[in-house]
Amino acid sequence: MSVNKNINTVMDYEDVLEAMEGYVHGLKTGNVAELKKTFHQDAIMYGHLGDDLSQGSIDNLYTYVEKFGAAPNIKTNLTVLHKTPSTAIVRIEMEHDAADEDFTDYHSLIKINGKWRVVAKLFHLYDK
Repeated sequence: MSVNKNINTVMDYEDVLEAMEGYVHGLKTGNVAELKKTFHQDAIMYGHLGDDLSQGSIDNLYTYVEKFGAAPNIKTNLTVLHKTPSTAIVRIEMEHDAADEDFTDYHSLIKINGKWRVVAKLFHLYDK
């Protein structure tokens, strides 16, 4: 009996990336309601904004987007670093967000009731 069965299909990866596209599109359009569809309501976010540590609720992201608005020039590259049938880690390389900043994000996702949701976001802001 073979125990070397691939449990991850190409469609599984595409489903994860599709969930993250809602995040990217929400940033591009400045649409907080769309962003909220990507994240679990209790999601957390951590990263440094200059010398300040942004920490805690994903509401910090929504406040950032409300402050800076749409990011029509944003460029992104999404990579599923690893996934299981119910969890995934996605890296997003991002240039020119709404504040014209560049970031690397790491998103931890879990599949709940058949839908992928981000439960944690870690980010790194690059100096200009």
